[in-house]
Amino acid sequence: MNPQYPEPAVSVCFGVTIDDKRLGAFNSCEGLGLEVVVEQREEGGQNGFIWQLPTRIKYTNIKLTRPLCQDTTEVMAWLASMTSGVKPSTGSITAMTAALKPVAQWKLAGVIPVKWSGPGLNLDSPKVAMETLEIAHHGFTAERVA
Repeated sequence: MNPQYPEPAVSVCFGVTIDDKRLGAFNSCEGLGLEVVVEQREEGGQNGFIWQLPTRIKYTNIKLTRPLCQDTTEVMAWLASMTSGVKPSTGSITAMTAALKPVAQWKLAGVIPVKWSGPGLNLDSPKVAMETLEIAHHGFTAERVA
């Protein structure tokens, strides 16, 4: 590897924090992304191209999955705090290596829970008990991470 360029980002877990409260590490994180909605406008007499006008940014929901663990109680406490009303929070997702060294971090604004699903408990088909947390957000913040 060229010392000028760091090794590629290989992560095995994702640490999640909401309002500075640690929800633990998840082993799957899907949906980190955004889409710029573009409106196309054709101009009379201009046949060389169609105007591509950006209108708004849409952020996809983020789906986090992991086996049940002691940190599940932190997620449940956060969800239970929403029973009197859903209040948008700030959050962060940190991609980490197996040695828990941060690889990258995304700061999120306006985080709200969308869905939580627990494991299907069935003695006939023993599987790892998994939980899934889906969150929505209003975008990424420009705050730099040290």
